[in-house]
Amino acid sequence: MEAPAAPEHEAYQAVEHELGVLFRRARALSTEVAREVHPELEPAAYGLLIGVYDRARSRPSDLADYFGVGKATISRQVKVLEQLGLIERRADPDDGRAHLLVLTDEGRRRVQTARTARQQRFHAMLATWPTDDVRMLGTMLARFNDLAEGRADRL
Repeated sequence: MEAPAAPEHEAYQAVEHELGVLFRRARALSTEVAREVHPELEPAAYGLLIGVYDRARSRPSDLADYFGVGKATISRQVKVLEQLGLIERRADPDDGRAHLLVLTDEGRRRVQTARTARQQRFHAMLATWPTDDVRMLGTMLARFNDLAEGRADRL
């Protein structure tokens, strides 16, 4: 890929810088939110917990593919989430050899509480912005996430 021209280069530098700041703050927020869900929950396991929440019933291998991590990593995180009583394994009705991960009632309650608190934080942070600007931010982040996940065809 050819290097962008000088003014364009500055625009890309600004995006890279601001995304770096956003990612660092997001990691810190994930650590904080994970601790709100359960004091012993690590941020990476919190991400998996959200994946289980969002997908209702998932095989560990599907989650490993989605997150781009190895099955051993998922296995370790699943074990922790099970020990904390946040998820459980259930037999896959379509394949008796496999199992699905589902949230326990306690896991669902804790995730919903944490998500509500996080949404309230974002609302407080963005309260001075016009609703159209907040909506545009959501739209632009979705476009970026689609690109980052290789789904540019959806744009």
